[in-house]
Amino acid sequence: MQFKAICFDLDGTLLDSLADLANCTNAILLKRGYPRHPEAAYRHFVGEGAKMLMTRALPEEARIESLIEECRIDFEAIYRECWDEQTVPYENIRELLNALQRRKLKLTVLSNKPHEFALLAVNKLLPSWYFDMILGQREGVPRKPDPAGMLEICEKLKIPPGSFIYLGDTATDMKTSVAAGCFSVGVLWGFRSEEELRDNGANAIVKDPLNVLELLV
Repeated sequence: MQFKAICFDLDGTLLDSLADLANCTNAILLKRGYPRHPEAAYRHFVGEGAKMLMTRALPEEARIESLIEECRIDFEAIYRECWDEQTVPYENIRELLNALQRRKLKLTVLSNKPHEFALLAVNKLLPSWYFDMILGQREGVPRKPDPAGMLEICEKLKIPPGSFIYLGDTATDMKTSVAAGCFSVGVLWGFRSEEELRDNGANAIVKDPLNVLELLV
């Protein structure tokens, strides 16, 4: 199959951001007197935007819409100050991006991270590569797994979904890719299991970023 472009999820796919997401969220919980969670728990809390992150992190009895929204606003303020304390690209991501650019594939990002932070993270931590589009969660646009963002990328780049590899680490990513009609690739270095990725439509599974290149042969 001849692929022309690749769309990356961000957290858990390009960037290992779990520690900063956990620390910022735990700071909000501590401020309000709620129990904090171990970092590993955030593997299942993240992936569907800041509001869902706060919903999952709060105790069940505290999941009131007004409080969730307050915590979401707090999260975005706190995260702005600490988002890059420990966040780094995963091993071999830089090498993968170099190889993809040599092959002249277009590079894009679609994330449920707030759009401001998606742009900030890619531009600061992956400054050596040109991304044709970077889309985070935006007001008025349904978040993943709705395929709206992916289809917007396809339309603006004038590349059909079937010519895209979609690379992600969660069920949300696989559902997005399947709904849009992309070739779905689940990554095992991120936040979720191989079983979850396969059960939600992964066409292929990769254990290392450089394994993606084998799909281009």
